Amino acid sequence: YLRLIKYMKQEINSFLYTCEKDIRDLCIYLYNNPEVSYKEHNSSEYICNLLSKHNFNIEKNFLDIDNAFFAQKGDKYPKICYLCEYDAIEDIGHITGHNLTTTISASAALSLGHIIDKIGGSVILIGCPGEYLGGSKGTMVKQNVFEDIDVVMEVHPDIITCESGSSSSIIPIGIKFIGTKSLHFLNRRDFTPLDAALLTINILNSTKKGLPEGLEINYVISNGGNTPLFIPSETELRCYIRAKTSKLSVYGNGYIKQIVKYVTELTGIKNNFFLYEQPNKELITNHTLNRLFSHNLKESGIININPPKDIYAGLSIGDVSHKVPTIHPYISIVEDDTIQYGSIDFARATISDYSVNQCIISAKALAYTGIDLIKNENLLLEVKQEFFSQSN
Repeated sequence: YLRLIKYMKQEINSFLYTCEKDIRDLCIYLYNNPEVSYKEHNSSEYICNLLSKHNFNIEKNFLDIDNAFFAQKGDKYPKICYLCEYDAIEDIGHITGHNLTTTISASAALSLGHIIDKIGGSVILIGCPGEYLGGSKGTMVKQNVFEDIDVVMEVHPDIITCESGSSSSIIPIGIKFIGTKSLHFLNRRDFTPLDAALLTINILNSTKKGLPEGLEINYVISNGGNTPLFIPSETELRCYIRAKTSKLSVYGNGYIKQIVKYVTELTGIKNNFFLYEQPNKELITNHTLNRLFSHNLKESGIININPPKDIYAGLSIGDVSHKVPTIHPYISIVEDDTIQYGSIDFARATISDYSVNQCIISAKALAYTGIDLIKNENLLLEVKQEFFSQSN
């Protein structure tokens, strides 16, 4: 058993060495051809062509989501899944390194796919467009995509190497206050949609000190009219509920709805609620899977790993982590410690020789972890037992 594992890992190493040009070319192509959320047609096509070359079965525009894909090799259990996202920010490109996130996951999938027929199981790579607009993973969760998958892993580039931690639960809720467009000077004593929106904000401002710790609500008037001559027919308020847990974010959502209900009773202005982006649950890291990946990362050559990174932002992989054992660790891709994450310099760093080498090491560790889980039933059972205990 141990001899087989060692041999399979050697095959992974050899495969990644022979595919280094394809790996580098993928990373550079995505860097040079950035595409905004849900417009990642060329990026998705390039990735799928590479997977097709290595005999993956691919479903494009998966779940009728533009530029999403579901690629699989092997048809047995357990099913090891990697995720990739490949959108960029308009005019400034891959400042958070989604080109490298995709390259790491694709390289892991290709290398594990290279030996999957020898070890059993299946390897899956899911292309998830639109991360900057809340992501498509939440939709995939609702469509039960992950019900038949055993583990999910995704490594994200950063300025430090950290174990997988947590993220915020996010609910992006909009409120539309609805009235009738008319001239202000003819209706001076009537409440307006703008009045209702401003009163809602004032109440939120006055009461926010009473919110539970770990809950924050930010807001902006996204549509309040174009000229003071007219009463706007509608005013739109957008709130961003950020919390440590889904329970807290749901509380925040109900809190806003209570305030709006009071405002409606007071002013008579009607309203409706809507989600203006995909909400995200907090990331729940599977610690057993995390330890296994960290062990394999050290075996692959990255020794210095910082404790789990808890981030203030929301992650769409958070939704996935409530359905299946999941990790989302971070890998440093910079040698210059003056480079800041989310900067143009960070984007440039994603295509450096150092970064590509870190990518290959990370992909190797992801693939090693896949082998361990496929060949060691007890390890997989331990991962799942932890997941079910967290769920309960």
